[in-house]
Amino acid sequence: MAVPKRKTSKARRDKGRTSKERVKVTGFVECSQCHEMKLPHRVCRECGYYDGKAVLTV
Repeated sequence: MAVPKRKTSKARRDKGRTSKERVKVTGFVECSQCHEMKLPHRVCRECGYYDGKAVLTV
């Protein structure tokens, strides 16, 4: 069974984790109600609608 000879340093350990923690840039979608750009699957900040229904009062 393979066993490491020495302790892995923090720098070496963290190098492998960098790609997993990168923030992915999400695309914006157009609101169907007011046609402003918004994040997908979220309430529109301009008009307060989500999925064709009024959720917030703006």
